[in-house]
Amino acid sequence: MTTEMTRETNSASTGEPHQETGPAVTVVIPTIGRPSLAATLAAVGSSSGSGSGPEILVVDDRPGESPEPLPVPDRVRVLRSGGRGPAAARNAGWRAATTPWVVFLDDDVVPGPGWVRALTADLARLPENVGGSQGRLEVPLPAGRRPTDAERNTAGLAGADWITADMAYRRTALEATGGFDERFPGAYREDADLALRVEQAGFALVKGERLTRHPVRDDGFWSSVRFQRGNASDALMRHVHGRDWRAAIGGHPGRLKRHALTTGVGLLALTLAATGGRRRRLAAAAGLAWLGLTAEFAWARIAPGPRTPEEIARMAATSVVIPPVACAHRIRGEVKVRTGKTGRRS
Repeated sequence: MTTEMTRETNSASTGEPHQETGPAVTVVIPTIGRPSLAATLAAVGSSSGSGSGPEILVVDDRPGESPEPLPVPDRVRVLRSGGRGPAAARNAGWRAATTPWVVFLDDDVVPGPGWVRALTADLARLPENVGGSQGRLEVPLPAGRRPTDAERNTAGLAGADWITADMAYRRTALEATGGFDERFPGAYREDADLALRVEQAGFALVKGERLTRHPVRDDGFWSSVRFQRGNASDALMRHVHGRDWRAAIGGHPGRLKRHALTTGVGLLALTLAATGGRRRRLAAAAGLAWLGLTAEFAWARIAPGPRTPEEIARMAATSVVIPPVACAHRIRGEVKVRTGKTGRRS
């Protein structure tokens, strides 16, 4: 259940956000309490100029009954969504808004100077058939060296279509589709799924001129392994949108087939080695095949990067673990889809 914690205290006493010109907009930011939220809120507030900017609604998706209150400015409304994931948090946000447009921001992005004015310009005069407008995303990379594998993955967001790092939707488009599909548990594919359904509902999606920056961050040594949970969401995308869903969102073929081959020959090598006897040669051959596939994957990730000892060690270790973990998550997703255990859409 969604509960409201604080309410806007600015001059909009009627509950309607005050906007000098252009369409009325609510900014919805789901969060799990990351420290980066402060920079996001400060950037939105400073970009509104005179302070009469859009209503800002933060959806606190931390689990638990009574987490510590989020440190947000007085004019920001806060809802709780109970730790049900970003799709559910965004749904709680747009359904609590009353404006004709809702713009979704992630809690780790920094809207650029003049973002509110640029947002207003992006949305003004859009025809009724346009259901969404995406901001331009910039990922600043470190100067003086090549980016790491993790930094390159984040940089890929700059070319992605219809991601909710900065994505405005017309309320009628959200109502026509029911919003985000809450069967997507994490911040992966839920935005692409919504974009496809908005287009299927007859709305067009366009790209605006406003600029938002997405800083890179260090999520830890094993972050690339944790990201493999998204393979379960890929299973749901295939179930909902068919086998050509990647092409529909402008995506690129993944490595899952290679991961499956690598995992298969690795398991074969272990199985044959355990039986002993004459099968040892076959086990050795399978082991060499596994080593070659793993080395190719690791080098594909090491070659473009800084090639520091730390990066090489990280790529070598995670390249061993990623293939079986990716396959396990995809199998988990397929089982949930086929047994109906993904639950209802929202």
